[in-house]
Amino acid sequence: MTLPKGPSAGLLLLIFAVALALFFGAPLGELAWRSLSAADGGLTLAHYAEYLTSPGLQRSLVNTAVLGAWVVALVTPAAFLIAYGLERTRLPLKGMLASLAAAPLLVPSLLPALALVYLFGRQGLLKPMLGGWTIYGAPGLVIADSIAALPHAVVILRTALSGADARLYEQAKLLGASGWKRFWTITLPGCRHGLVAAALVVFALTIADVGAPKVVGGGFDVLALDIYKQVIGQQNFEMGAVVAIMLLLPTAAAILFERHAASRQAASVSAQAKAYHPEPDRGRDLVVGIGCVLIALAIAAVMATAQLAAVVRQWPYDLSLTGIHYDFDRYDGGGWSAITNSVMLALVTAVVGTVLAFVGAYLAERSQAGRGLKRVYSVLALGPAAVPGLALGLGFALFFNDPANPLHLIYGTVGILIAANVVHFFTVAHLTSVSMLKSLDPAFEPAARVLGRGGLTLFGRVIAPLSAPALVEIALYLFVNAMTTVSVVVFLYPPEFKLAAVAVLNMDDAGDSAPAAAMGMLILYVNIAARIVGGLALRRLARRSTPVETPDTVLAGVAP
Repeated sequence: MTLPKGPSAGLLLLIFAVALALFFGAPLGELAWRSLSAADGGLTLAHYAEYLTSPGLQRSLVNTAVLGAWVVALVTPAAFLIAYGLERTRLPLKGMLASLAAAPLLVPSLLPALALVYLFGRQGLLKPMLGGWTIYGAPGLVIADSIAALPHAVVILRTALSGADARLYEQAKLLGASGWKRFWTITLPGCRHGLVAAALVVFALTIADVGAPKVVGGGFDVLALDIYKQVIGQQNFEMGAVVAIMLLLPTAAAILFERHAASRQAASVSAQAKAYHPEPDRGRDLVVGIGCVLIALAIAAVMATAQLAAVVRQWPYDLSLTGIHYDFDRYDGGGWSAITNSVMLALVTAVVGTVLAFVGAYLAERSQAGRGLKRVYSVLALGPAAVPGLALGLGFALFFNDPANPLHLIYGTVGILIAANVVHFFTVAHLTSVSMLKSLDPAFEPAARVLGRGGLTLFGRVIAPLSAPALVEIALYLFVNAMTTVSVVVFLYPPEFKLAAVAVLNMDDAGDSAPAAAMGMLILYVNIAARIVGGLALRRLARRSTPVETPDTVLAGVAP
């Protein structure tokens, strides 16, 4: 057996590209077609004209932009403060701070909104603190979406702040630059792209969220909620497709702008860089620490409220503890099968998504397939990042629900849920795989060819084991997101296959807020357990890893 090259590598990569085209490009094409389709089968802009001339829908468009701007304005500096505290200070208990900052990643986006209702809603414990204000509408949406988006921005900014050349700071200090001057002239310019990326990711996540608007939106309508109403409430798929396209445009523009900013960002860390370690600074650590503690306490209060609501008998009148809200079979949300279904779906998504993303990335980065085909595959693999989950889910529903489509057989099955989840989260898995593969010595393939080792042998015995930590991280990412997502599956799940995150939405719709909070917290428990298992696996891999001298030494012990 030879290494994947020439026709064999090209054929494999072509299959991957065609699969992405069918499960990503085709649903988006169907979405665009339905938004332009007339009753006689021709093309028309009448649906767009109706949307743009409807006062209610115009208001949703403006509200969406305003909401996104407010959340970006709040989250970006807050996330930078936390990331700076974790990477550039000597704060104690950094592990606890990082865990609290990441907690909203492990729950559906509407759980923070539920907690806000319990705190500041009509029967909220802290409602008197609001005076004449109400949590319903723009204020509640800004706070709920800020909590949900914060961890994503923290991850991006921690990465931006973790790479720094200590020599720049040493030279600036020798030249008499103060700490504040070094911050403005070195730190901020060095993470400029990270700030742009964080802001755009936060904006994209906020305008695509349907959970918080359903819970605390009140009369503050947004595009994501319009899609939900048009499809679920009115069965108006054409208008739903129009709104989905309108939602897709700013998200795609944000991603393109971020890519442009990335291309203009110069490398700030050279191969000769010296690792940066923050110097002791009590004033800096005190100020940053106070800000981080306040943000962490706010997140902890929201999560604790959700947990308390799940275990008290009747909020806020009877706060005695009970487990009745975990008896999910009593409520209209799918029962305990919803959580087992979600775990099964998340596991399959993690396995299938990890394998497909890593193998596809390997073919695109390390094989000898045609350069043009590699470029096409890379573009397709990056595309899902620019598409909101609601738009992709609706595209899946419209494309695979057509009986004339040979792939119609997966509609209404678990298979379409797996496909939708894998595609929706594919870009991050692909980019992580690419980053891992780029870190491996490019001499492995030539060395294997010289030593007569086969392609599958090289991949299975060398490349995959060396990439195991990244594979675990990809699998955890896919598992957690498949457990918490609502948007991409809300139009697709079969009636007999309820999902936990959707059950939270449905139970809250039915007025069963406490069971909804209990289901949301159960999702958190499952994801924490997954992170613990993944962490143990990563530690075991770290203990078993050995220094690699050269590709020849690694391949020498591998059977041909």
